Amino acid sequence: MTLIDQRAFSTFQPLLYQVASSSLNPGDVTYFLRAARAKQRNLRVETGTVRTIEADKKRVILTDDRAVSYDYLVVATGVEANFFGIPGAEEHALPLYTRDQAVAIRDQFTARLEMSARARQSLRMVIVGAGPTGVETAGAFAELYDKDLPVLYPELDRADRSIALVDMAPRVLGGFSEESSDYTEEELEKRGVDIKLGKKVKEVREDGVLIEDSDTGEEDFLEGALIIWASGVGVPKAVSKWGLPQVGGGRIPVDERLRVEGHPTIYAAGDIARVGEGKGLPQLAQPAKQTGDYIGRDIAARIAGEELEPFEYADYGVLATIGRADAVAEITHMPRLTGFAAWMLWNSVHIGTLFGGRNRLASFVNLTSKYLLWSRNQNLIVGDIESRIRELIAQRKDRKARGKDPAKAGN
Repeated sequence: MTLIDQRAFSTFQPLLYQVASSSLNPGDVTYFLRAARAKQRNLRVETGTVRTIEADKKRVILTDDRAVSYDYLVVATGVEANFFGIPGAEEHALPLYTRDQAVAIRDQFTARLEMSARARQSLRMVIVGAGPTGVETAGAFAELYDKDLPVLYPELDRADRSIALVDMAPRVLGGFSEESSDYTEEELEKRGVDIKLGKKVKEVREDGVLIEDSDTGEEDFLEGALIIWASGVGVPKAVSKWGLPQVGGGRIPVDERLRVEGHPTIYAAGDIARVGEGKGLPQLAQPAKQTGDYIGRDIAARIAGEELEPFEYADYGVLATIGRADAVAEITHMPRLTGFAAWMLWNSVHIGTLFGGRNRLASFVNLTSKYLLWSRNQNLIVGDIESRIRELIAQRKDRKARGKDPAKAGN
């Protein structure tokens, strides 16, 4: 068995917002791929980037010209940030879908905090996308603003710190019930998040976001020193060069046994696969886990000369956390939960599904100390702030040279 990945580690994406908001270490949510050999001794790991798939020769060609042969191939690349062609989004917004992106948000945020404290300027944040990632990120940073910054940065007035959550949809958490959406919106507003729904992002600039009201067409500009992009995902562009069929959104269509159409020895799993008709399954953790598990069993059955029943997806529900002791949970065959009970369930599910005992223990200790010692634990996890500050100062000088005022959005 050969595993090919461009990185040497796997990332647990649901907890990346905790890395971005300085609550978890990057290593807490990543797992060294070769460590999987402890339980899978026939595993071989190849780090590299796929250039193309030669299905007729049953081999994968990497960008450094290495060729990896296969009997059965599983495509499970996941997805990446989708900027939907919005001007300036890819250049100025910070996505939150990889470990490096989470660290970049953390480091830029803490560097801008230092700069704001020195210059007594405001620090405004705009989060684009009010799905689970956007909601959880907004809630985490709102509590950081409210609980940690008054202790760590007394120079900054609360009025100088703001978080805006923007989405063109009419409500937050569109995949949840209206009751959960209404509850989440109310709880975020209690934490000081400025929620702007029904607002389409027209342009992302280095000092903020231009939005347009979906009903009236009226435009408004939201100033922001930090713009976090949680608006949606898309299939990696490189997949289009692999010679596999693609449908809406670039996803790969598969049959009832998750085999790629026209390629019986190639499977697609998780976010990249279009299972069923229409848009297919949601691009969430449960479909990824279930399709991956089924493919493994189907390949084993084919090797043994057997055949499994067609794949059937089991919907176990959805979870989203809002902040300390607060979340929403809609679990199949259970009553809808909010508040502390939902939050405990969210923590149990996410910490329990992390790869590796060390990761689970480290995340549990970090999050427990943060939430149980709330009034006495304002120690943010930080990186090399000074080097990031130098980069921001250089960018500021460049903007001044181009005749733009960087102080509008607070640095």
